[in-house]
Amino acid sequence: MQRKDNEDNPIARIQAVKARYEADLLKKANVVGVGIGLRMKHGRPVGGPALIVNVTHKVPSEELHPEDRIPNMLDGVRVWVEAIGEVKAQQQEREQGS
Repeated sequence: MQRKDNEDNPIARIQAVKARYEADLLKKANVVGVGIGLRMKHGRPVGGPALIVNVTHKVPSEELHPEDRIPNMLDGVRVWVEAIGEVKAQQQEREQGS
């Protein structure tokens, strides 16, 4: 019996969970991005790939409304929250002579 692609490929599984939950996660307080990656600690990866939720700043769970809390797991995929600050678009430099 063949296994589903998502069971054999952890990245594909995380991509499917990201696709399913990204819009809802982006509606939560302080959330500015959702991606896939490794949790880093002291410049080294910790654990395997996971769903990464980027927030402007971390807030203790008890200070957030229940609907703004980010779960540790979504459909069996580990979720890490990383504080990255405010996200601002950078202006592209123009080439001279344009």
